Amino acid sequence: MLERRTNHDDLIDHLVRTTPLGRGEAGRVVMDVLAYFDETTEEFVRRRHRELQARGLVNAEIFGRIAEELPHRAVAPPALTQRQLRRIVYG
Repeated sequence: MLERRTNHDDLIDHLVRTTPLGRGEAGRVVMDVLAYFDETTEEFVRRRHRELQARGLVNAEIFGRIAEELPHRAVAPPALTQRQLRRIVYG
């Protein structure tokens, strides 16, 4: 039976050759990285708000930190005010 190939097999093969990862592990890493970069601005804001809130930060600190982080994303969204960030989280 022929092995089914994905669009990312070249990258997976590269990871297997250059790291101690097995093929299954390398495939999961690739899928995790792709999911990370597929995250929308709204999803990122909500996720980071939950993470920072779980660390005990208050909203003023949280929204300030998220505003600082957004320009450093792989595809940076337009600058968002703290009010816009709050609307993403709370509607």
